Amino acid sequence: MKQHISYSELSKWYACPYQHKIVYVDNNKLFKGNIFTAFGSAIHKVCENLILDSPIGNDFFEEEFSKELDSLEESVLPEEKDIFLKQGQNIIPHILPAAKEYFGEYEVVNTEEELYELIEAFGDDNNFKGFIDLVVKTSDGKYHIIDWKTCSWGWNLQKRTDKLITYQLALYKHFFAKKHNIDTKLIETHFALLKRTSKKERVEIFRVTSGEKKTNNAMALLEKAVNNIKRNRHIKNRLSCAKCEFHKTKHCP
Repeated sequence: MKQHISYSELSKWYACPYQHKIVYVDNNKLFKGNIFTAFGSAIHKVCENLILDSPIGNDFFEEEFSKELDSLEESVLPEEKDIFLKQGQNIIPHILPAAKEYFGEYEVVNTEEELYELIEAFGDDNNFKGFIDLVVKTSDGKYHIIDWKTCSWGWNLQKRTDKLITYQLALYKHFFAKKHNIDTKLIETHFALLKRTSKKERVEIFRVTSGEKKTNNAMALLEKAVNNIKRNRHIKNRLSCAKCEFHKTKHCP
């Protein structure tokens, strides 16, 4: 068994432990990416460069988006590409102003902050692995963890408060604090929505509370997942079959 687990892997296990086995134990993967994931990767690179004040040309996003599309197995129609290009170009001018309006004066602590920290319940043989999109520090001494999320028009209340989605930030906060020996009271967590089709507020940043109760619940789920994976318990969740890419395939007849 590999010695780490990520949030995306935890999400897969939560949806269906048997699907997790197919992907992470048997090393099978059907989904190869699409125009949405290509867009997300390209716009993330734009965000990182803008936040770091790295000079980027007018064609930077288009070049990065084209690279991501070229890596896909399936081709994308030119007109479809043009739609996504325009949507990205509409978002980009709002990224820095949104961050400055939301946080005020801030300093960039890190982008793509790597986490590889021990999960306390399992001694020295299991780690939590992740990458935090952005960490900034404000004048009040607080650290802010931000995760960029691309979407269409935005998130409804159900998605904003979905426990599994918000657990990502709770886990990032816990392990970031552990890595740097920072009091969790000095760390706040946020999602930043990059909206492709919204007519206003193209970039929306909002805080997600990641207090002790939520963190304990997130850690309990993480430990439960690791414990079951270590014991080779891969129970099929049939309620997830309809949305599973492996449903009625040779991997899961």
